[in-house]
Amino acid sequence: MTTTRSLSFLLALGILAPATARAQLVQEFQPPKADCCLQFSAQRLADELQDWNQLGRYYADDARLVAAGAVKGRVVFMGDSITDGWDLAKYFPGKPYVNRGISGQTTPQMLVRMYPDVIRLEPSAIIILAGTNDVARNTGPETLQMIEDNFRGMCELAARHNIKVVLCLLTPVSDYTKSKQTPHRPPADIIQLNGWLRSYAAEIHAQVADYYSALVDSRGMLKEGSSDDGLHPNARGYELMAPVAEVALEKALQ
Repeated sequence: MTTTRSLSFLLALGILAPATARAQLVQEFQPPKADCCLQFSAQRLADELQDWNQLGRYYADDARLVAAGAVKGRVVFMGDSITDGWDLAKYFPGKPYVNRGISGQTTPQMLVRMYPDVIRLEPSAIIILAGTNDVARNTGPETLQMIEDNFRGMCELAARHNIKVVLCLLTPVSDYTKSKQTPHRPPADIIQLNGWLRSYAAEIHAQVADYYSALVDSRGMLKEGSSDDGLHPNARGYELMAPVAEVALEKALQ
């Protein structure tokens, strides 16, 4: 490889920076903490990418529920970490509710999970809480229309299989804790998506679980004391959400 080609190659990899690049020298060397054994970290990432939508997360439990047969009044809670961390048996005792939340997920990932994690379980209803990770670009940048289309896809699949739909308004975030959430999840974006969700729910005759109103304070932030990190509800937060979900589901299943 010639010297010119070698330099071009290194520049492309980011190993060398152009002479005009802004200086990045630091006074103290404090790099991010690296895991032991980079080859194992790379292999772990490669393994995770084989199941980008995480269809394996509930694969065994889905098979168990399908084999056991449909249950009257079954509801699937579809969502991200806010749903994933929700102990449904504690907050809805005796209810045949199934948790299918996966931490970090976005709406395109949930759309792919509709058949294995929802439809094959033959639920009476699905309650969808999603979108905050789309706003945070967890799987890359998206336009509002892209997010809307993913919701449309999930709702149309549910309707095709006679599954009632409850759409949840995104929960607010706050900067009250050590973790500052608004830079990654601007409140204006949350409000905009919530506005569309409410109008779309009316369009398709779906119920709305308004978690936003239950959790927001006078400053437009997630109520202090209802979260330990400004994003995920704690026990107090879930206590405020549970009756909102219950009322919406009762109306959907009537």
